[in-house]
Amino acid sequence: MPELVYPPVIAAARTMFRVLDLKLAVEGSHHVPRTGGAVLASNHVSYLDFIFCGLGALESRRRVRFMAKDAVFRHRVSGPLMRGMRHIPVDRAAGAQSYAAAVTALRAGEVVGVFPEATISRSFTVKELKSGSTRMAREAGVPVLPVALWGTQRLWTKGRPRTLTRRHTPITILVGEPMEPADYPDANAMSGELKSRLQALVDRAQRQYPDQPTDPADRWWLPAHLGGDAPTPEQAVALDAADRRTHTG
Repeated sequence: MPELVYPPVIAAARTMFRVLDLKLAVEGSHHVPRTGGAVLASNHVSYLDFIFCGLGALESRRRVRFMAKDAVFRHRVSGPLMRGMRHIPVDRAAGAQSYAAAVTALRAGEVVGVFPEATISRSFTVKELKSGSTRMAREAGVPVLPVALWGTQRLWTKGRPRTLTRRHTPITILVGEPMEPADYPDANAMSGELKSRLQALVDRAQRQYPDQPTDPADRWWLPAHLGGDAPTPEQAVALDAADRRTHTG
């Protein structure tokens, strides 16, 4: 089936990056296999992470099919684009169907993008991971590649106003070495190793990031353990719980 939607979307994104003069640093993209299925498992700090995670696969000429909440597919603007790019809707009330669709895509040789933290990390550290990304990789017999993103939170993240016109922002994309399911006794062990690798990549992206806050008010995008004003992991858990109560109450 011809790709009619994805190429122009990629072209539009690249144009936006040039207009904003984003300082993109992509490392490890050669790890993405040029053929066959694979899972890209990324940390999650921004609403724009799927765009930048997908950049990590372009060197290998792969288009990533992201798992995203089904509400995005029902939107009158984003819905046709998401379906046209063959992304995979996730209905949390019918998760087995989404999981099966992802496994089918992997077995068909697709690269599937997953955010195993499930939601944006307010603390900008790696949260506990859901095991779905490693379970589907094991079932389909494909590798999992950890992906670390950093700097994307400065453009648009949870609890902050959008700054989509911000110029010259450095964005770091690190793609780690593939993890083969056969090397792990079960999905939980693989998920534990995935979290360790993700955290190591995120730590490196943070250490090597070329920008620092310009004044005290700009420290919001740094995690607390690096002297920033982001919530601690414990505070972030409480904020997420309050959000859930608000939306279900």
